[in-house]
Amino acid sequence: MSHLAAVRLSHFLPSLLLLGGGLVAAGLPQLSEFFISLFNVLPTLLLLLGGAFCLVYGRQRELFLLLVLYLGYFFLDIQLDHYRAEGRVRSDAALVFHLSSVLLPLLYGLYAAWQERTHLLQDLVARAAVLLAVGGVALALERRYPEALLQWLSVIRWPALHGEWMSLVQFAYPLFGLAFILLLVQYLRAPRPLHAAQLVGLFGLLWMLPNTFIVPHALHVMSCLIMLMLVAAVAHEAYQMAFRDELTGLPGRRALNERLQRLGRSYVIAMADVDHFKRFNDTHGHETGDQVLRLVASQLRKIGGGGKAYRYGGEEFTLVFPGKTLEECLPHLEQVRQAVEDYRLQLRDTVSRPRDDKQGRQRRGSAAATQVAVTLSMGVAERGAEQRSPEAVIKAADQALYGAKSAGRNCIRIHGQRHRGAVKLMGTGG
Repeated sequence: MSHLAAVRLSHFLPSLLLLGGGLVAAGLPQLSEFFISLFNVLPTLLLLLGGAFCLVYGRQRELFLLLVLYLGYFFLDIQLDHYRAEGRVRSDAALVFHLSSVLLPLLYGLYAAWQERTHLLQDLVARAAVLLAVGGVALALERRYPEALLQWLSVIRWPALHGEWMSLVQFAYPLFGLAFILLLVQYLRAPRPLHAAQLVGLFGLLWMLPNTFIVPHALHVMSCLIMLMLVAAVAHEAYQMAFRDELTGLPGRRALNERLQRLGRSYVIAMADVDHFKRFNDTHGHETGDQVLRLVASQLRKIGGGGKAYRYGGEEFTLVFPGKTLEECLPHLEQVRQAVEDYRLQLRDTVSRPRDDKQGRQRRGSAAATQVAVTLSMGVAERGAEQRSPEAVIKAADQALYGAKSAGRNCIRIHGQRHRGAVKLMGTGG
């Protein structure tokens, strides 16, 4: 269930927009000279620039997906140029087209599902060897036994499954189906923008191939946009790596620094810290500590009042309320503090962990599960005459946080409170 909970429409949205734009552009009866020239050169640019980008980030899988798509585009474009220039197809057009219809889904599915390994050079050599082996065998058969290969590809093996709508050789559709299943399972197991882009790109490929010689610009437009989907997904994940905390899913320190540069004249910043976090790690282990951080992040993510949570570092979090006053923010901070306090984290005995789901269901609710309480201390500061910059407000909120810790934890302390009776104004202590 944790994997399914990570499924997001936002993973698919950029690729679906590109796919929709490609379908519209490819279906236009005419394109301007500018766009024709653009779509002629864009596949090569995407291969060079996107390939270099993938190499820098160690993305061997996407590099070879781009290469496979470009090779398919290259060989089909040769046939298409001859068809447009001569008004008839080349003698080997049918064989090249049928081979492309089989090899593209095969290699696309293989490379999309082939996970990267730690040894990048070995991984690169292995992927290149597979591509050379498959391409070399296909080229040798095409040169040596063209008629026999064409007949083998064109034969209808399953008449009951054949439909009039099938524009590709029958053997291509099971390969597309297998690639779809592999990529769908891959996405559901690890929902990521890149895995979503691979799925959408497969549908674009399935649409492009039958329309290569039918829709005027299908090959050029769709090849460009499928390659662009993959490059955009790599860039999206690179952005997430830089700006989003992997453990909690919250925006990280770099994203916070970017946001602080765009705050107006009125804002509130709160610093939140998990109470006795070191004790969780020392007593229950770092896995439990990670679980605590994820729990706190899940509650902070729900903060109302226009606030947004960031992971500042370690067990410390920052909440930013742009355009708000202290009085407007305090109820929302108290609500999230109370939500963390009320939540009971279930810790199970890892030594006697159940072997299967059935045994686990039988033990649920039993004494084998230990409940622990998690609490937060918070310090809050508002931009004012004394703290005019975001850095000064954060420093003031941090000082208030230390005051909340000294006051007994599990409470909220406002910067500038001087009377001890006001320290626990919104907390329960503990």
